[in-house]
Amino acid sequence: MDVGKKFTNASRSLSNSSLKDKLSKLSVTPLKPITIHSNIEFAPAQIPWKRRMQMLAVAAWSVVIALATVLFLLLCSIPSLWPILAVYQIWVMWIDQSPEHGGRTSQWFRELAFWKYFADYYPASLLKETDLSPDRPYVFGYHPHGKGALATFATEATGFSAAFPGIKPHLLTLASNFRMPFYRDLILAMGICSVSKKSCSNILKSGPGTAITIVVGGAAESLSAHPGTADLTLRKRLGFIKIAIQHGADLVPVFSFGENDIYEQMPNQPGTTIYTLQKKFQSVFGFTLPLFHGRGLLNYNIGLMPYRRRIVVVIGKPIHVEQCDKPDIQEVMRIQKMYIEELTRIWNTYKDEFAKARTRELSIIE
Repeated sequence: MDVGKKFTNASRSLSNSSLKDKLSKLSVTPLKPITIHSNIEFAPAQIPWKRRMQMLAVAAWSVVIALATVLFLLLCSIPSLWPILAVYQIWVMWIDQSPEHGGRTSQWFRELAFWKYFADYYPASLLKETDLSPDRPYVFGYHPHGKGALATFATEATGFSAAFPGIKPHLLTLASNFRMPFYRDLILAMGICSVSKKSCSNILKSGPGTAITIVVGGAAESLSAHPGTADLTLRKRLGFIKIAIQHGADLVPVFSFGENDIYEQMPNQPGTTIYTLQKKFQSVFGFTLPLFHGRGLLNYNIGLMPYRRRIVVVIGKPIHVEQCDKPDIQEVMRIQKMYIEELTRIWNTYKDEFAKARTRELSIIE
């Protein structure tokens, strides 16, 4: 049975009621694993080709930076290509300003079948609570840090443009990603841009219907990503709220259920040696390295591939924001309170349906 296709078609419904009705009708028959070693469950030899394609899509994207780097180095080994590569590097380092000016989105690239396989792997889906008018800009705050942001805002795999016609999304990431040869061109085609303040401002000023998506918790939040939990790094993150106020952009809270369940992470509570080393790494390089594991290409419990666990990205109701060039801290805190209340409402509304295996409730840790 093509489980991935059935679930994806169901989850792309634009209304809450129809989504719930269709999900309830699905019956999932898991593939029976082959146990060769007492601790390793190997996948059966006979697997539907669509599931293999889903696995291939996720695996390919997981190593795309490495593949792009190897390709660039291979090309550098060909002397006749040096002039071309030199011009490319000059273009990347000093001329191309696309990451700071809205990117160069390719709708064709965002709609590739590759991304549908990528989303169907988990499967990832979108649930919208209300329409968004294309007559104003938006700032989407995404929680928690994870894969659903890519599937939802950087591709059309979950049907974002169909759900929100007239809204042009831009997922934001670290500026350092745009210094990587070839990889930068892929993410620019997906509409991904730099998360710098200048980039945010340029996008939001480009006209009504423009939107930026900021993964608010960032690298720090990834250290708190453990199955069954929803610990958000949000309380001290005020920059995205200030940007929204300065540009009169409505704030839209987004909560991704199941995001923390696709990997198992080593215990790293604050105060442990692992946590201290990870925070030190983050302070030096701007990002961190969670010590995690998932499944493998040919087995179900050892490897670096994410587990096949459902991700449901709930896009909540917008918080209207009045434009102000220099908002005071009281106004920023007022908007933040409304934002947290809306995010909490989303959690409380859907937790019993999409977070049944939770070990504790939503928590804002810092």
